[in-house]
Amino acid sequence: MYRRHGQKLAWVFLGSDLAVTAGSWFAAYGVRYSLWEAPQGIPDLGSVAGLLPIVLGLAAFSYTRCKFYDIHRLQKLPQEAGLILKASGLLAILIIAAVFCVKDVYFSRLAYGLFFLINAGLLLLWRRLAWSLLIRLRERGLNQGRAAVLGSGRLARNVVKTLQANRWTALEVQGVIDDERPETLPGSIPYLGTLKELPKLIQKHDLDHLFFALPLKQYGELDRITRSLADCQVELQMIPDMPQWSGMHLRTWDLEGMTFLSLREIPQQRGLLRWKRGLDFLLASLALVILSPSLALIALLVKVSSNGPIFYRQTRTTWRGQDFEMLKFRTMRVDAEQQTGAVWAKKGDPRCTAIGKVLRSTSLDELPQLWNVVRGEMSLVGPRPERPVFIEKFRQEIPHYHWRHQVKAGITGWAQVHGWRGNTSLRKRIEYDLYYVNHWSLWLDLKILMLTIWRGFYHPHAG
Repeated sequence: MYRRHGQKLAWVFLGSDLAVTAGSWFAAYGVRYSLWEAPQGIPDLGSVAGLLPIVLGLAAFSYTRCKFYDIHRLQKLPQEAGLILKASGLLAILIIAAVFCVKDVYFSRLAYGLFFLINAGLLLLWRRLAWSLLIRLRERGLNQGRAAVLGSGRLARNVVKTLQANRWTALEVQGVIDDERPETLPGSIPYLGTLKELPKLIQKHDLDHLFFALPLKQYGELDRITRSLADCQVELQMIPDMPQWSGMHLRTWDLEGMTFLSLREIPQQRGLLRWKRGLDFLLASLALVILSPSLALIALLVKVSSNGPIFYRQTRTTWRGQDFEMLKFRTMRVDAEQQTGAVWAKKGDPRCTAIGKVLRSTSLDELPQLWNVVRGEMSLVGPRPERPVFIEKFRQEIPHYHWRHQVKAGITGWAQVHGWRGNTSLRKRIEYDLYYVNHWSLWLDLKILMLTIWRGFYHPHAG
């Protein structure tokens, strides 16, 4: 049932996309000849309409070629901007090639350029609206799918909770299937039966979606399960039992029939790194100039509020494990670590000075790190740098902690804008840091900077 629904939905999307393209074709014609003069006269509308079947045929080819219609329940608001630009560019090239092969047809370079822009913009707008509408309809029960989870352990329980929390998938979990009856299950999810009974259970409960969530030690069951599904119309999704890879970006590649699972890739390309460095230098320099009066006032308050230097210099670790001296406004007494040694600061830390408590709670003590950014030791956005004395401990306790050092440390980051800072879960922070490392882009950096400004510097866990 789901596959038929997905195919119907793909046809609906294709028809709608072609309607948008047809409208864009005539809109480009109208805009071109209403806003700019035409020395050779305005072409007849009939000649424009005569090319429409060719345009729509090439559009259908371009859109399907760029995989516009790979629709799946677990897909939420796919990243289509790149696909739309790619498909629109391919369509524009094909149309121009086709026009040169046909004599005496409507041709205007300006109109064709406008068509590319209008078509890409309207397609993106339509796709955003369509996916938003589809998600809302799914949340209200449109085309409900019936799913079961294979397994009953930790991973299986997490899958059940995730599906129940994301109602937009329109997948209703009917129960779990495992060779051993579990003692506890989340909510009111029932136990359906054993894996040996899988084909009968699929028919009995009208299942169209299965989630393989057995522990790693039972992966040998996968071959037996797939064989038993030979005569069943059901989809099977596998959730890898690899908690140590949480936050990593796993991708598959196919080369001549052989499947490769990518576990680690270079997160930032050299060309884009130059853009990131240029953006860091420009924005950090500008911020230092604009904030110079505030920085001078804070420095004065630090100096008069307690004995000691204005700035606190501390060795931290950044890109490729390199150490550097990170700058902060001093917020603690000079002898803060004489008796305890290196320890984590905590909320309401008695070692803080009066002005230091305010600076820490508002994160204003971090502003001198703009100079570290200008010097190239840090970035505006990246995982927060840690002290070397703690890093060796974290490397032993947290899987792939060292992967954070594939990018420069930052003043703010993906974990910080989501509230994981200060006295919060370290593992959660690392999970968000790893997500940033593996999904890095200039757009993500700008998004994090905007979220940092929008949500402000104050955080209850930063004291």
